[in-house]
Amino acid sequence: MTIAQTLTKAQATGNDFLMFADDHGAYDPQPKEIAHVCNRHFGIGADGVIRVTHPEYVADLTDAQREELAKAHIDWFMDYRNADGTLAQMCGNGARATALFIQAMHLAVVTEGQPLRLGTRAGIKTLTPLADDPDLGTQLFRVDMGPWSIGEEDAYTVTVDAAVGEGKGTFVDMGNPHVVTVVEDAFTSLPVLDNLDLSVRPVVEPGIDEGQNVEFVRIDEIDAATDIGEATMRVYERGCGETMSCGTGLCATAIVLRAKTDISHWRIKVKGGTLRVDVTDNNVMLTGAAALVATVQMMQER
Repeated sequence: MTIAQTLTKAQATGNDFLMFADDHGAYDPQPKEIAHVCNRHFGIGADGVIRVTHPEYVADLTDAQREELAKAHIDWFMDYRNADGTLAQMCGNGARATALFIQAMHLAVVTEGQPLRLGTRAGIKTLTPLADDPDLGTQLFRVDMGPWSIGEEDAYTVTVDAAVGEGKGTFVDMGNPHVVTVVEDAFTSLPVLDNLDLSVRPVVEPGIDEGQNVEFVRIDEIDAATDIGEATMRVYERGCGETMSCGTGLCATAIVLRAKTDISHWRIKVKGGTLRVDVTDNNVMLTGAAALVATVQMMQER
């Protein structure tokens, strides 16, 4: 077995994960086994697998990454794999689920208002537990997602089905690649957000070699006086398909919306709930709920 036999099922606004702690580097998750356990018909079902381990047990890290983590005295690392077994640089929802898992399993002291630093392939992320919020839910964590960069506005063409139109997309680098398309405006001929068929992968041109996550967003309301906007988003994640939520995708979406509207604070609805995203010139903060759902004992033969 390349993953633990006992797994924890977790979710963060519907983005669901199978998690386990690997304190001694005993496991080396392989794509075939990850794809099996993530299969919703023949396995348990999840958007990805998270191995919570120490940085020295993550084989694909570069020397520079190892040095950064060592200098910062980072104890725990989120080794995230997509449902198809491919490596993922970062997952904002997965980071919140990981922080809750670390807290519940007493792997570190995690208390309200006190930051936890977590290693990821996209760098060190700081997560802070927050009090419950009537709009965002319980077991909230704010994630400092770090620096971001945005490409030329509307430089990409996104099609879902050539027969029903196209939209313009903007590239955002959140440590992983995103292309964000605003729908239901004057610049797109795509269907309304609720009618988009995301059962197949959207086509992005020009394509990005390693693939990209694609977000479709509708602006619902803007209050310029308070610098707060509301929007609704759907996402197609590379390696997963359409998911209930995507943390880095929410951040990428808020960054594009800020570029288009000058509004820096967004409440964004996804299928799995509502999250808050706060954008500055230097970083972006993601706030949302997480939950541990079940402990799962895998059969020996799988």
